[in-house]
Amino acid sequence: MANVAIEKVRKSYGAVDVLHEVSVDIADGEFVVLVGPSGCGKSTLLRMIAGLEDISGGTISIAGRVVNDLPPKQRDISMVFQNYALYPHMTVGENMAFSMTLAGAPAGEKQKRVAEAAQILGLTPLLDRYPRQLSGGQRQRVAMGRSIVRNPQVFLFDEPLSNLDAKLRGAMRAEIKSLHRRLATTIVYVTHDQVEAMTMADRIVVMNGGHIEQIGRPLDLYDNPQSTFVAGFIGSPSMNLLNGRFDTLGARDIFRLDDGTALPMPAGTSKQGSTKGVYGIRPDYLKLSTGEVGFPAKIVVVEPLGSETQITATVGDQTVVILSHDRVSVEPDETIFLAPQVERVCLFDEAGRRISRSDA
Repeated sequence: MANVAIEKVRKSYGAVDVLHEVSVDIADGEFVVLVGPSGCGKSTLLRMIAGLEDISGGTISIAGRVVNDLPPKQRDISMVFQNYALYPHMTVGENMAFSMTLAGAPAGEKQKRVAEAAQILGLTPLLDRYPRQLSGGQRQRVAMGRSIVRNPQVFLFDEPLSNLDAKLRGAMRAEIKSLHRRLATTIVYVTHDQVEAMTMADRIVVMNGGHIEQIGRPLDLYDNPQSTFVAGFIGSPSMNLLNGRFDTLGARDIFRLDDGTALPMPAGTSKQGSTKGVYGIRPDYLKLSTGEVGFPAKIVVVEPLGSETQITATVGDQTVVILSHDRVSVEPDETIFLAPQVERVCLFDEAGRRISRSDA
């Protein structure tokens, strides 16, 4: 096991800057997920940790040793790719033992390590099969087993579940998290799927355009996003972000939408004058109210999902999503009234940065 220290790391391809002085400290045994949209630099950063990409500036250290100039085989890491990359002419056991075979390990040691990894991953009955005889999930487990056999200090995962169907992805998420608990090894995991990030990570690193937007525990990012980017990226469905301005109504501070609708603000957050900003509220913190309490919205789509109902509506020319855990009887074109849980509201300035209650 080992910590990973990334300090002011830069990556450029000629005149094009891909990563801009990225710094992250990953503790020994921590499960950290790098998440963000395509092109944000998360896979590039992972490949730099692995030694598959050169570093343009800054340092990367593993277990206190700077590895900038070390080849991948000397970094004591193991990487699981999106593509399983299994040898079709080898059995499961031979695929898992291949790195040890290359290193000239004794047959007894290879057999022991493969047996241990197979037991952890439920692959023992499949050791004599070939990859073509396996399902997608079983092949991904073999790829993970190949990494476990190496007993590395750090595991690197590059979108390993993106080729699997939704049901299998859910099962594999649980398997990888369980694997981390059993091995207690440092894991750096890259995905564009925020559900994977939320359900698996000890901490999430949200990246955007080669920069780090925010680092934190999953629920911290969900409840306290520091930018509209994080608010809109973390959570499914994402946070409602409504444009308007800070205003007053009598003695009360309010947020007035572009169509004139007045929304309540949390206690202690106020902006004087007509400063523009963004009002953020999660779909599950936006409740259907009885009577004409709250603000009106016109229903566009109702999606019953069994355990919950997702409603898309419009307020003026802006769209909001409501996630109700009750079974509600509403129809498209119907006008409803919505009441936000005011203490859960997030306010952002015009540039998209979070406004805290102390400096508002």
